[in-house]
Amino acid sequence: MRAFELRQLSDTELTKRIQEEEDSLANLKFQKVMGQLENPMKIGHIRKDIARMKTILRQRQLHPGTAPAEPVKAAHA
Repeated sequence: MRAFELRQLSDTELTKRIQEEEDSLANLKFQKVMGQLENPMKIGHIRKDIARMKTILRQRQLHPGTAPAEPVKAAHA
């Protein structure tokens, strides 16, 4: 995922995505050890995506107010 797309996500969504990607990375590493990994370049891509997401979260911690507003859920009557 590209950085500008990640910046549009909220902090909670980014945290959730980081956890999902870390789980995926662990699964890929396991497949590599077992010799079942088809595309070893996926490991590098996922690691870079995780680093991008963590960087964006850290930038938001250092410069509050740059995060997009949390989506407001409309109540339907």
